[in-house]
Formats: sequence, structure tokens, C-alpha cells
Amino acid sequence: MKTDDLIDLLASDTVPVQRHVAARRLALGLLVAVPISVLLMGTVLGVNPALKAYLAQPMFWVKFGTPLLMALVALPLVARLGRPGADTRVAWAAWVVPIAFLWALGLVVLLQAPTSDMPTLVLSRTWRVCAENIAVLSLPVFLAAIWVLRSMAPVRPALAGAGAGALGGACGAAVYAIHCPELAAPFIAIWYVLGMLLPVVAGALVGPRLLRW
Repeated sequence: MKTDDLIDLLASDTVPVQRHVAARRLALGLLVAVPISVLLMGTVLGVNPALKAYLAQPMFWVKFGTPLLMALVALPLVARLGRPGADTRVAWAAWVVPIAFLWALGLVVLLQAPTSDMPTLVLSRTWRVCAENIAVLSLPVFLAAIWVLRSMAPVRPALAGAGAGALGGACGAAVYAIHCPELAAPFIAIWYVLGMLLPVVAGALVGPRLLRW
């Protein structure tokens, strides 16, 4: 068979890909995964009994709203990572900016606090479990993002896995905020960020295996 004939044969069997198919699959995955994370948090950890009072605290909305914003930013990031040739630098930068905000806020609080208060502001009561809990709660969304990416064509599987981790970690942190009793900015800047970064690193490591063509 001549090359031109082969090209004609392949071209005649193409089917147009529906627009926004990745976004729809991602929405479906989140529709299932986020409630699973919330259910896991509620049954294993429990909702913060002081949550109603926390709703009046600005730091609660920083703790909850920042990872929620990062999750929204990570949605187009994951969609781009599934498309060959798509530039993701701006999307990654947008995901990192809220982390810089948390670090700056935590640093300002530390600089203004007495030295004797620093251990409490940084460690408080739950530093040993915070990052680990966020990472665990990120798993349902991380797996949903991997499922979506497997249906696409990621040519950089490590980076795509990291993107899935970015989405999962941000969602896990937002869900964990409903349980977490901590409100200190330095604590959130360290342990919440670490909890969100753990799935990113894990995704980069397992991405080549899970997203292999």
C-alpha cells in the first residue's frame, strides 16, 4: 500500500471529538469523588464541633477558601495536561500564587508575635496529622483526575500526575478544613501547604506508571 493510500484510509476513519469532553468527564469525576472525601472526613475525623463559631472567623475562610481557589485553578490545569502541546506554565503559576499568599501571611504573623508564641503558632496541637490527613482526603479526587487523564492523551505523564495531585491536594485541604481546629496562619502556611504538595509529588512519581499509553 502506498503512503498516500494509507493516509487517506486513516483520515477516512476519523471521528470528530466532542468539545469540552475533558471538562465534562472531570466534572463527573468530581461529582463522585468530592462527596467521597467529605464522607471520609465526616466518618473518620468528624466535623469540627465549633464549626458554626469558626464561620465568623476570617482565618477559617482563608484556611477553607485558599485551597478551594487552588482546586478551581487546578481544573483547567488538569484539562490542559491531557492535551498534547498545551502550555501549562500559566496554570501552574496560578496554582502556586495562593501558596505564596499563605506563606506571606504566616510570615507576617510570626514577625509580629512574641517569641514564646511561635511554637504554638507553628505546631499547635495537630501538626503531626494535618498533612497526612489532607493527603489521604485527596485520594478520591486524585484518582478521579487520573481516570480523566487516562481517557485523554497526556504526553508528559509525570507532570500530568503532578497536576492530578494538585487538584486532589487542594480538594483534600478544603475538605479537611471543615474538621481542622487550627486557625493560626503560620500553621496553615506550613502544614496545609505540605499536605497539598504531598499528592503533587506522589502524582509525579506514579504518573508515568498510571498514565502510560
